[in-house]
Amino acid sequence: MAVTDKHRVPLVLIAGLSPDAGSDLAGRLRGDDRGTAVVHHDLRQIGSGVVLRRLRLGPRESLTTLELAHGCVSCTLREDLLPLLRTLARRPEVRRIVVHLDEAMEPEPVCWAVHHLIVGDRPVIDDVQIEAVVTAVDAGSWLADATGDDTMADRGLRAAADDERTVAQVALSQVEFADVLVLSGAAPDAWTAARTGAVLERVAPSVPILQASAVDTATLRSAVPAHARRGEPTDVHGALLRGEPPLHADCGVAVLPFFAQRPFHPQRLHEAIDVLLDGVVRTRGRAWVASQPDAAFWVESAGGGLGIGHAGAWLDSPGAPAWEDVSPERRTLASLRWHPRFGDRAQELVVVTHQAEPRDIEATLNAALLTDEELAAGPAAWTRYPDPFGEWHTDPCEDGELGGTHDVNASPGKEETE
Repeated sequence: MAVTDKHRVPLVLIAGLSPDAGSDLAGRLRGDDRGTAVVHHDLRQIGSGVVLRRLRLGPRESLTTLELAHGCVSCTLREDLLPLLRTLARRPEVRRIVVHLDEAMEPEPVCWAVHHLIVGDRPVIDDVQIEAVVTAVDAGSWLADATGDDTMADRGLRAAADDERTVAQVALSQVEFADVLVLSGAAPDAWTAARTGAVLERVAPSVPILQASAVDTATLRSAVPAHARRGEPTDVHGALLRGEPPLHADCGVAVLPFFAQRPFHPQRLHEAIDVLLDGVVRTRGRAWVASQPDAAFWVESAGGGLGIGHAGAWLDSPGAPAWEDVSPERRTLASLRWHPRFGDRAQELVVVTHQAEPRDIEATLNAALLTDEELAAGPAAWTRYPDPFGEWHTDPCEDGELGGTHDVNASPGKEETE
């Protein structure tokens, strides 16, 4: 039997690339409350199968060395964090749990695990209630991280041996999934501060921003908006932006919504794909590729990395889920764009630029769509087009080869750890 909300212990997750900013925020949320447990897993030695877990509760503090069979985030979650959350939630002296995530971790896969992975006989969400996901943003370094080409391996921050994520991908996913952003430190100059604000306002338009010096538990709780997702995983067929970002450019930062109801030519899309990398902060969205007419694709770029992977079937395709089995949000969006010939198939991308000209990106994407003549030829002709896209395609690709596969349905654009 599921535990009712009033018996579930509030859980706050803190994410962010700056360990100092995250640690400071965790300390502020702990305050003098002896009923707040603070948990942190240090993954710096995870490649050797070793994780250091720090637990603070009341006046007590413990440091535990965990030796895992496989050095990855998934094992840390399954073998230690999830069971620990259940144990803490059952202790009568624990009134709130704060999990300070390692900088290599993205909050969405953690929240997915809390909701869905079984520990004992049920998921941990029966014991805890996600009160907020908070991301600590270092004003001095976040913009460079979000627009750079470094990989997590370059920073010594791999979450697993095969972790190929970019720092930009992690920086952006941590911000986009947050219910509240906490800004710490100072930008090196006014221009960087203004550009950082412009990017944050466009990639996370509905997320309130607090200054770290003013944060405590009460101010944080009051800042969480009523529409906050509070750990609910992303629906790849849902709205691409939560909120309404400014559509005007600011400090060279702009939002380009791209929509079309005809498919991309696979080869021309492959040739055009770099337009979503150069001078672009972030791309997220769904694509319809002519050579695979029944597959919705998920497109995501950040920094110098881009991936395109399957996101399931369109509702109008033979392998589609039943209408009543998908989310109300997906049904509404599909109804609004339904085409008498193509159903819910469409191109829907949101591109946030910081150096590129949005009109150039739009023109390049339009040129990759099927022409009127190609469109009239129909699906039988489209499926014969040479197709450089597999289930998961990454750019830059080497010698025309495709990257590894990735299950976008599980967690779009997020790391797989095994």
